[in-house]
Amino acid sequence: MTVHIMIRGKVQGVFFRASAKEKADALQIVGWVKNLPDRSVAIVAHGSAESIRIFIEWCHEGPRGASVSEVVVTEEAEEIKFQRFVIAT
Repeated sequence: MTVHIMIRGKVQGVFFRASAKEKADALQIVGWVKNLPDRSVAIVAHGSAESIRIFIEWCHEGPRGASVSEVVVTEEAEEIKFQRFVIAT
């Protein structure tokens, strides 16, 4: 299962990307996370349906210091192949 996740709120400057990578690695999810100019965070994640469900739940909270106001999840029609989960710039 592959999803695109947009996270808005106080999500930059709180180690959201590093924490997302740690969570994704623990759940054996591959893909990427990056900060966007509008101060939101974008994620593309690929993994089992259960791992993705748990990861999306985590995105609603984020790391300590984050204040998530919105999480928008879009399932990708095409399966995107990744080797690992990375922090994109």
